[in-house]
Amino acid sequence: MKYLDEFRDAALAEHISASITREATSSSGYRLMEFCGGHTHAISRYGITDLLPATIRLIHGPGCPVCVLPVGRINQAVRLVQQRDVILCTYADVLRVPCSGQMSLMRARSEGADVRMIYSTKNALQVARENPERQVVFFAIGFETTTPPTAVAVKQAHASGMENFSILCNHVLTPAAMQAILSVRTGKMLDGFVGPAHVSTVIGSKPYERFAAEHSKAVVIAGFEPLDVMQAILMLVRQINQGRATVENEFSRAVTREGNLKAQKLVAEVFELRDAFEWRGLGSISESALKLRPEFSRFDAELKFGVDYVPVRDHKACECAAVLCGEKRPQECRIFGTVCTPENPVGSCMVSSEGACAAYYSYGRFREELT
Repeated sequence: MKYLDEFRDAALAEHISASITREATSSSGYRLMEFCGGHTHAISRYGITDLLPATIRLIHGPGCPVCVLPVGRINQAVRLVQQRDVILCTYADVLRVPCSGQMSLMRARSEGADVRMIYSTKNALQVARENPERQVVFFAIGFETTTPPTAVAVKQAHASGMENFSILCNHVLTPAAMQAILSVRTGKMLDGFVGPAHVSTVIGSKPYERFAAEHSKAVVIAGFEPLDVMQAILMLVRQINQGRATVENEFSRAVTREGNLKAQKLVAEVFELRDAFEWRGLGSISESALKLRPEFSRFDAELKFGVDYVPVRDHKACECAAVLCGEKRPQECRIFGTVCTPENPVGSCMVSSEGACAAYYSYGRFREELT
């Protein structure tokens, strides 16, 4: 297939759906976790679950980089921008994530803090160039997909001798989170993963091979279009039926086994592993996030401004942690769609454009019968 509309062809969708229904005959069912917020939204937007037999259960994992940030990381950014005369730049979704005391970066901005929404790291560098008398901090988040642009920004700041730019680094790693998922109850029951798309264009399919070899979990990397996801599900069903656990690549038009070696090299030049990093819902995971290498430490906002990370409990009514671990579906949260809505989010999963709760609410999935 060459064109986008071909990946949304209704006749092809019906054909794949019929194949899945015909082949998904295991009495124990198929428990599959999609590990990408883009997949979660595609599943809800296109009603993919309506095309699947009851034997297949899709479970949403921690595939949203905004959602997995714990409250303490947002608090850290709020403290920085309120207590220091800095300009804080970040992406749109981050602005609305609630933290302690009914605060958010958007509310901090309404109270006078200089918080700016940007679209790229290039924008953050431009803000720093236009405000040489001010310190500019980029609140950097994301999985492996958005890490290379941050590395580029740090290298450019370093090369130009820029002294008023730094990053509050919250870049996290997908394989480490997948490993952590397999240690919780839901993860131990999984039969396979729908592997991430954009992340895999960077890291390749090779890092997932240990999940197949060591944990006997089938992995199929899928693109974002509805037929991509459905074909990946069919491939997983066939693996499970045949008693296989391998890594297969449905998204071969963009993903290779080795990934983007240039991007990987760039990231390795600028970043190194953190000893541990706290994830919402998964707790502290060793070597699951990145920090700047010592030669770039002057661009580390945590060190530069002395803003330590302080763990904070989630809102007592919010069940984002359980949703991110696959323990609950969004509509099983007692405040979903009532107290917590996209206009008035209590948890991060209702904020982000990749959050499971936002997907269910936006596309009406919360009206589904609980089974």
